[in-house]
Amino acid sequence: MTELIIDADAHLTEPPDVWTSRVAAKHVDHVPQVHRTAAGEDEWFLEGEPFYKIGATATAGWAEPFPDWPKTYEDCHPASYDAKARLAYMDDVGLWAQVLYPNVAGFGSQRFLRLKDDELKLVCVRAYNDFLRDWASADPDRLITVMTTPFWDLDAAVAEIERCAGTGHRGLLFTGEPWRFGLPHLGDPHWDRLWAAAVDAGMPVHLHLGSGDTTTSFTPQRVAAHGSAATYSYASTELFLKNGLQVADLLGSGVLPRFPDLKVVSVESGIGWIPFVLEAVDHSYLEGRRDRTSEWDLLPSEYFARQVYACYWFETVAPRRLLDEIPVDNVLFETDFPHPTCLYGETVQEKIEAGLGEAPAEVRRKFLWDNAAKLYGVSEPAHR
Repeated sequence: MTELIIDADAHLTEPPDVWTSRVAAKHVDHVPQVHRTAAGEDEWFLEGEPFYKIGATATAGWAEPFPDWPKTYEDCHPASYDAKARLAYMDDVGLWAQVLYPNVAGFGSQRFLRLKDDELKLVCVRAYNDFLRDWASADPDRLITVMTTPFWDLDAAVAEIERCAGTGHRGLLFTGEPWRFGLPHLGDPHWDRLWAAAVDAGMPVHLHLGSGDTTTSFTPQRVAAHGSAATYSYASTELFLKNGLQVADLLGSGVLPRFPDLKVVSVESGIGWIPFVLEAVDHSYLEGRRDRTSEWDLLPSEYFARQVYACYWFETVAPRRLLDEIPVDNVLFETDFPHPTCLYGETVQEKIEAGLGEAPAEVRRKFLWDNAAKLYGVSEPAHR
């Protein structure tokens, strides 16, 4: 019998007409669009200024190591941008379903803030969310979309959640660091309407790696001093651990006690950090309160076990050795296709076996299918 696997984090290399084909004529010249540069690269532009190279996050199958990448759409793996090719690729590597995340708009939707016109920001958000449903229509049972959220405008964010709840989206993106954008901290009551809307819509909130501070350590200066491989290693680890900090912030924010039905997913950050972060947050929380009565009924780690999920892909130590320290009902498997760090081709099954080859069958099924299927409402295929 074929093993069922849900890939809880994969990305779209957005086609060039995402916005130009979906906004009113008056907006066409002012939305993100792709041009081929004099150097022969397909690149996203906004108001005439380049801001994103399409191949930088579509390196799956590319022969050269990062930071080299495909220069044009034709150079990218077709499954990175074409839905039918994506489904065929999923069949080839043994994935039944994928949860889909953006590239161009930023992993927390923050790149929409580059737009100066407030109305246009919302137009672009809605157009992108509609594009996702169009793309997923190739097989909506297998292609699971996570809507982008205009978090900078609370009224608009709530309205968009309510609109998208009826269109097939099964989760929403949010930033793990709203204060980085001049907005209230996670625990501020300002956000309560958003949490309530997510709960009412039955949508988990997703804190994807890189959803907050957009500065990067992948700088020319660091590359010159350390080399590209070491710089890539440092920058990646920095991003993984940043999500651990955002989860620690969430656990101490009071959001989870106030909204016990809210589900939150830490995406593309791994799971090996979970035991330390949970122990550290509990220890510091207890030490900080000393003899004072806690305002919460549970410890931060217990709220994690009740409401927070995390995704892993390349790790083999955590799924083999830390199962007693990580809530096994809260782990999702991902591939991160087609990003530089992704599992691609044969490595998908190789990494699964390296991490779960000796795991109990029940745990293996939870990581690969049950946990994500329950979270996103995915049904087993009729024929397999």
